[in-house]
Amino acid sequence: MTILILGILLWWGAHLLKRLAPDLRARLGDKGKGAIALILFASIVLMVIGYRMVDAYDISVPPSPLRHLNNLLMLIAIFMMSPAPKRGALLHGMRHPMLMGVGLWALAHLMVNWDAASFVLFGSMLVWAVVEIKVINRAVPNWTPGPKGTLSKDAMFAVGSVVLLAVVGMVHSFVGPMPFGG
Repeated sequence: MTILILGILLWWGAHLLKRLAPDLRARLGDKGKGAIALILFASIVLMVIGYRMVDAYDISVPPSPLRHLNNLLMLIAIFMMSPAPKRGALLHGMRHPMLMGVGLWALAHLMVNWDAASFVLFGSMLVWAVVEIKVINRAVPNWTPGPKGTLSKDAMFAVGSVVLLAVVGMVHSFVGPMPFGG
């Protein structure tokens, strides 16, 4: 659990650095972007390794229909994290689609993973997304959306989201639970 928590703390710290310590982040300059990217990569590696190392036991067993709802929410989350909000029409005007997508991803995973490591990982990511939105809104209160995209771009990103969900499901089948049954 320690490795998992370390990864989560690195994730939070790297993401919040720009808003909570802007002078430090500015002093790092462009070279800081590479360092932050490296820290984020390390945080993901630590979270995956830490999550997989925790002895898993379900606190309770979720109802099986939640798996289908999870998969639908995952498709929506992937769409929200795609370029669709900036280039499409459906999510135009949504200020934080990627962070809301991460929150939806975390919520979807909490619905079907009722063990301690999942509560720590996905719960912390859900809280992080909410905190990040609040911190950004406080730092940059005035925001206007860019130009509205087209429904054809939305359709393109929707198809891409379905393909990516299938790829994620395939990867899941090798490293974790089977999201589509099995």
